[in-house]
Amino acid sequence: MWLIMKTHNKDILKGDTDILNIVMDTLYDGIIAINKEGIITMISKGYAMTLGMKKEEVLGRHIAEITKETRLTVVAETGQAEIAQLQKIRDQYVVVSRIPIVKDGELIGAIAKIIFKSIKDLNSMYKSINRMESQIGGTSDNILRTNRATYTFEDIIGESEIMKRLKKFSCKAAWGMSNVLLLGESGTGKELFAHAIHKESMRRNCPFIKVNCGAIPKELLESELFGYEGGSFTGAKKEGKIGKFEMADGGTVFLDEIGDMPLYMQVKILRVLQEREVEKIGAACPKKIDVRFIAATNQNLEQLVKEGKFRSDLFYRLNVLTITVPPLKERREDIEPIAYSIIDKISNKMSKFIEGVSNDALECIKNYSWPGNIRELENVLERAITIMDNETIISLKHIPSKVTGIDNCEPVRNLDDILNDAEKEAILNSINVAKGNKSKAAKFLGISRSNLYEKMARLNID
Repeated sequence: MWLIMKTHNKDILKGDTDILNIVMDTLYDGIIAINKEGIITMISKGYAMTLGMKKEEVLGRHIAEITKETRLTVVAETGQAEIAQLQKIRDQYVVVSRIPIVKDGELIGAIAKIIFKSIKDLNSMYKSINRMESQIGGTSDNILRTNRATYTFEDIIGESEIMKRLKKFSCKAAWGMSNVLLLGESGTGKELFAHAIHKESMRRNCPFIKVNCGAIPKELLESELFGYEGGSFTGAKKEGKIGKFEMADGGTVFLDEIGDMPLYMQVKILRVLQEREVEKIGAACPKKIDVRFIAATNQNLEQLVKEGKFRSDLFYRLNVLTITVPPLKERREDIEPIAYSIIDKISNKMSKFIEGVSNDALECIKNYSWPGNIRELENVLERAITIMDNETIISLKHIPSKVTGIDNCEPVRNLDDILNDAEKEAILNSINVAKGNKSKAAKFLGISRSNLYEKMARLNID
């Protein structure tokens, strides 16, 4: 009897498992589960198809053997859920949620569910939301249309090891939610990284608002960033104004030249970072916003903190993911491809055909220190293309002497010619002073009158 019941229970259990497998296989996006050791214990047909494998090939194997870019083992170890995160599977990004599995209070594994099988699906959802918002608010489309990121990581030229590592780290930073601090000398391309990080992030279809902290007059800074209610101060528009932080809701704010931000405004920005809310000038209450901050500066913020010119609490809020963009002199192997990319851009704009750069000119360009970095390189090449006539090759003569190290001196003249010119000028001056009297002119020169006539004849002076 016991044997019959045991067999019957096994059949019931097997039936439940079969039903569970059928349910999992009918799920469109897919599910995968692992135990605490990282071994795959369950996978749906949809997830297996995303991996490009069959279920039988996956079950029982360690998840790290199947996909390298998984964090499911981390969730299984820490018990911390990760909701709506980007994950790369077979050269495409999917959006997954990872949840720990707890039984009787003990962590026994983790499960991951694909929410969106591709970024395209996520983009479609964002577009639908944006369309709804534009219909309701009337301004969302206009903000998005005029405040978009332009550049991607593909636009950042550089195959040196330092740039490869930097772009890889920046890509990972883009997938997260933390604030990013971009450091580096002027002209290194920090703004390109800000654009690329936003374009790579889940916020890509939302506004990218650029704020130059050093360019906005101090008296206008608060109203520009936070906006104001209608009639809140003299000169205010009746309908009020939306601030840049509120415009960026759902997207990214790029605070360029953050080191130039006045101290009184740093306090207000710190509150936005901490509380995720903004308060318009004249408003009765603050408004919650969802904004990611990317800040950039060519200044030493730690030194500014020591000097009391930058708040330490704001610095630590911004300094979560720090990216230091190297100067050109530290990645000389990237100078040539960057130069040719700039030449293509400028020559197309000027409608000129430029075939390339001569070897000696290119060598000078590669060996120059470029204190102004990419911006200076672009200026030098634009000057070269501008002054070229019908040439198609940029040569040394088109490059400034500060880059080539060659001074543009006047040609050296024959010494006899120089002396003759000087003697001719002296004779003419003396005749002029003597008002045409040759005898007086000879006396002024300390020579005889006959000698003066000889010299005049020789120098062709009438």
